[in-house]
Amino acid sequence: MAPRSSHDTGSHKARSLARQGKAKQRCWDLDQIHGDLQPDNTARLLHQEPDPDMPGSAQHYCVRYFVDLNSMKEHFKSKVHKRRLKQLREEPYTQQEAERAAGMGSYISLKKTEVQTQPLVMEESG
Repeated sequence: MAPRSSHDTGSHKARSLARQGKAKQRCWDLDQIHGDLQPDNTARLLHQEPDPDMPGSAQHYCVRYFVDLNSMKEHFKSKVHKRRLKQLREEPYTQQEAERAAGMGSYISLKKTEVQTQPLVMEESG
């Protein structure tokens, strides 16, 4: 009987490929998005220098880059954008909150924050 060449044989070898695909398509976590929504980061991200390597030359940004202004407008109307705004109303989970939940302090209820869609800046035609 010949020795097995690998443990990833048969139908099980596709599992690692599926896991790699899920990791590649994974969207940002809510705490990362909250960091981008801070006023100093927002100003920096919305007014970037044109970058030819990014979609739309990095001029149309809402946590991800859009090809043009029309696709960004459509995104603002979409259910995905509205659902994400609803998720971002709660403050991100912190280490202090984890310690309070473990009994190392008194419980403080979550704060709700107001999250709004960024204002659209019309493209200059010329």
